[in-house]
Amino acid sequence: MAKEKLVKEITSMDEDFAKWYTDVVSKAELMDYSSVKGCMIIRPYGWAIWENIQRILDGMFKETGHENVSMPMFIPEGLLQIEKDHVEGFAPEAAWITHGGNDKLEERLCVRPTSETLFCDHYKNIIHSWRDLPKLYNQWCSVVRWEKTTRPFLRSREFHWQEGHTIHATAAEAKEETVRMLNIYADFAEKYLAIPVIKGVKTEKERFAGAVDTYTIEAMMHDGKALQSGTSHFFGDGFAKAFGIQFTDKENKLSTPFQTSWGVSTRLIGAIIMTHGDDNGLVLPPAVAPIQLIIVPIASHKPGVNEKAEEINARLKNICRVKTDNSDNSPGWKFAEYEMKGVPLRLEIGPRDIENNQCVLVRRDNGEKITVNLDELETVVPEMLNAVHDGLYNKALQNRTEKTYVANNLDEIIEIADTKPGFIKTMWCGDRACEEMLKEKAGVSSRCMPFEQENLGDKCVCCGKPAQKMIYWGKAY
Repeated sequence: MAKEKLVKEITSMDEDFAKWYTDVVSKAELMDYSSVKGCMIIRPYGWAIWENIQRILDGMFKETGHENVSMPMFIPEGLLQIEKDHVEGFAPEAAWITHGGNDKLEERLCVRPTSETLFCDHYKNIIHSWRDLPKLYNQWCSVVRWEKTTRPFLRSREFHWQEGHTIHATAAEAKEETVRMLNIYADFAEKYLAIPVIKGVKTEKERFAGAVDTYTIEAMMHDGKALQSGTSHFFGDGFAKAFGIQFTDKENKLSTPFQTSWGVSTRLIGAIIMTHGDDNGLVLPPAVAPIQLIIVPIASHKPGVNEKAEEINARLKNICRVKTDNSDNSPGWKFAEYEMKGVPLRLEIGPRDIENNQCVLVRRDNGEKITVNLDELETVVPEMLNAVHDGLYNKALQNRTEKTYVANNLDEIIEIADTKPGFIKTMWCGDRACEEMLKEKAGVSSRCMPFEQENLGDKCVCCGKPAQKMIYWGKAY
């Protein structure tokens, strides 16, 4: 039986996915549009999701020895120019400051699009000996990239993120760090956001400006489009050489260190919306939901109902993020409101429930209702929150499995790209010309060469030459 649609004012996702998305981010009060074109206001409910993401990730970073720092938000033009590939990669999106007050600046300042150059300038001053290494740094901040086309959370001119920057004595250590951080991102996406991801390496064409290798986690949204959800970059010693960073190694010789950087952003909120949402609004994974359980008193005007609801709240607040809505809005309004906001569990309690020492628990992800003895809530609520997470993950994984296809030649990949949204797996020769041809003819971009390779044949899907790698293609946000 189809689930009843409680929220009427959201466009159906099957009718217009883009409109559905903008309806959800606005009506669930995640964000508002700003008078600054291309920038958004993240409202308290949206920011609370980001705070939970920050809290969990920050703990994971610190468990692996990383420290938080803060760099300036301005980069002198001369500093940005030092690493040629890096500056060329960001030049089209750079925002420049030319005046301070009424005075023209002697040197333009770039509002940071990323902070590699600032970290390098700092490392040059503090790293002298092998004993100073490694430096495992991270910063939480916002950055500015002057995007032409913007969409809330997915692409805005200012966005919030974390950027990790580490520097090591050897290439092996730096490479190990790059993969370790990608694995942390993958674990976070799957264990906390309930989003299955594919881990792999970006092609040279899609590599971060200035990187030797870029690793990525790629997620599939409900509509079959890909979302790059986190990246980790191995820089080799290119930045260090450009900035003149050297250290005395254990043999008392001058050596050049090796660097990494890695980051995820508020784009993850967009990933949550587009992976798990439905026609009633948000569906939040419990780990990052600002409210994990909403208590809705039924017939709250009757004696003892509000008191019982508050008693349950007091019992549960140590095991989950719980809220009681004892406003004078109708139960139906409250059901729709918290469906819209994606609260994982709803607890309904009324006079008859109190008589029977029970309540009703409702799962947001599938609408399942169960009657629970009040004495068992401390056990049942955590179990149901885990069940919601697992349900969301399995549904997203099923969606990805059903929308992943194999193509063996150019005609097949063009036909699939035209008619079936999703990922397309093929073999590839590694030639950039083939990658660009598929972008032109099939409208797909390379997503990654997965760590878990499959042998789908021995020829490139595009040119028929001997294949080097299995690769994922798709249309992306």
